[in-house]
Amino acid sequence: MVELMITLAVAGILAAVALPSYSSYVNKSRAKGASADLAALALNMENNFQLQLKYPVNAAGTVASNTNFKAWSPAQSAYFNYTLVSTASSYTLTATGKDKLSGCNLTLDNLNTRTASSSCGFTTW
Repeated sequence: MVELMITLAVAGILAAVALPSYSSYVNKSRAKGASADLAALALNMENNFQLQLKYPVNAAGTVASNTNFKAWSPAQSAYFNYTLVSTASSYTLTATGKDKLSGCNLTLDNLNTRTASSSCGFTTW
């Protein structure tokens, strides 16, 4: 009986150590997915610039309000909100984390400057 209780205690300690690490790993992978979503949207912006010699203007901030990107569907939309602020000569894309990822903010601009807040699990991408 004592051996069984010791085994359960060891298993409980291992679970208490492993679960936070696993949660951190999952959140980091979701943030990496959001960075890929931003890169895909940036490719759409650059494609539009090559075709029309200007970026599509979007002062509203939401990507959904811009008719140029109806086919773009972010993989991490359940965990991130995406915004686009653009003029004819520049743009800034932002992914802001929801719920457990609320402190994670990723940005990408027309100069390919990429930033990530430290709560994303990485600072460069």
